[in-house]
This record gives sequence, C-alpha cells and structure tokens, in this order.
Amino acid sequence: MVRRRLMRWARLPMVCGLAVAMWMAAEAVEAQIPAMPGDRLAGLQWTFARVKYTASYERLGAGRPRMSFWDDPWAIDAPAAEQNLSRRIRSVTAIQVGEPVVIELTDERLWQFPWLYLVEPSNLDLQPNEIPILREFLLRGGTLTFDDFHGPYEWELTVQQMARVFPDREIVELTPPHPIFSSFYQLDRYPQIPGLGSFFSGRTWEKGGFQAHLRAILDDDGRPMVLFNWNTDMGDGVEWSNAEEYPGYLRWTALSYQMLINEVVYSLTH
Repeated sequence: MVRRRLMRWARLPMVCGLAVAMWMAAEAVEAQIPAMPGDRLAGLQWTFARVKYTASYERLGAGRPRMSFWDDPWAIDAPAAEQNLSRRIRSVTAIQVGEPVVIELTDERLWQFPWLYLVEPSNLDLQPNEIPILREFLLRGGTLTFDDFHGPYEWELTVQQMARVFPDREIVELTPPHPIFSSFYQLDRYPQIPGLGSFFSGRTWEKGGFQAHLRAILDDDGRPMVLFNWNTDMGDGVEWSNAEEYPGYLRWTALSYQMLINEVVYSLTH
C-alpha cells in the first residue's frame, strides 16, 4: 500500500502535457466501453457507496502508523476509483448517478444506497453490532461487492467474516451464461484484472490467486446479494484508467469498467 501512495506523488509532469495525455487516455477507454443506445435504465439511481470498516489489525492493536484518511485498507484506490466509475456509468447509461460516499454499516443513511463496495475484505473485522445490520440490508434487496483480494489465505479470511453474517448459506460460482455477464455489456468470461504492481511484473495474478472467480451468496429467490470479485483487482483498473504513463494498461481498464458496470446494472435491476 505504501508503494501505491508513493507512486501517486512521485511523478510531477508539466500540467498542460498531463492534461492532454489524460484526455487521450480517457478517449482510448471511451472507444472500448461505448454507451448503449436507448433509455432502458432511465429512472434508476445509483451511488458508489464505499464501506469504511474496522480492519483486523485495529482489533488486534497492531498500532500501524496511519498517514491520512485514505491510508487504511478500506480506502484503497480511493477516491479516484469511485470518481472514475461514477463518471463512466453516468456517461454510458441513463442511470442517475450520485456523488460517491464513504459510509459505515451503522450509519442510518445506509438504506439509501442499494449497492455497497468493500475493498480488500481479507482485512475486514465485522463488529458484533454490524452483523445484523448487514444481514438485514442484504435480505431486503441490497448488494455488497467485495473486490481486490487474492489467493487462498485471503479467501479464507473473507469467508470467515461472511459466515458470521450468513452461517447457513453457501457461496456459489457465477459463470456465463449467468445474466450478470450480459446485463449491460456482453462478456463471455470473467476477467482477471491485474493490479498495477502485477502489471509491472508482467502477470495478471498475485498471492497465488492464479484464476479469477466471480462468486456469490444468494438470497431465497436466487439473487446474488454478495458478490466476490476474487483474484482480480477491479479497483486498480478503474483507478488508473486516466494514467497516461501506462498505455498498456488500457485493455485491463476497459474490462474492469465493463464487468463492474455489469455488476452494478444487475444489482439495480434484480
């Protein structure tokens, strides 16, 4: 995480050149994720609601130095990831998009936001008073999306937390032709989006997470109410979509936008 923060501040190009390059990068992405004609999603409302959670090291009293508001695991890729995804959904769909928010599970505003995003869930330590709230939120039609966790160890930590919410529900695999893969864009497979560090290393995986999976916990009607973006880093894909210095990363940016938009659209229409 420190590497990511240093990378953000280590480059100070000329302002005009940066603006032009970012515009060109945005144009390249735009060409790969076109808007869909029509207004079939008109009337829907969506806000990127990032969950601020207690991390396991906080519970254990590890005392890790905290550099800023955006320096904790729950804030990885913020605020660029939510800003970029919000702009993209606003531009390619007829959905009414609100300004991104950071919210805790105990916040009374939680019920205003049907879609929640939680990054690096292997760090999650659900508090006892949060568990019944999250269970009710999901059973009443909300969706929780986990992103950016990799390998068997981080999977097991995440599963342990969700077992506290739904001890009696299984986690299932979602693959084409499940309608989530065609809810807006047509995808024939689930993409593995490399984090920027993996991209620099010439690979798409990290921490032994060689194959990407989209998994879910279903409600009584078969609706995926918890989505697990496992062994993939959608957040990095959208965070760095305007980074002119990484032109080779654009292909991953386009795929991350397409899959995340599909997940959002599916959650709003089911």
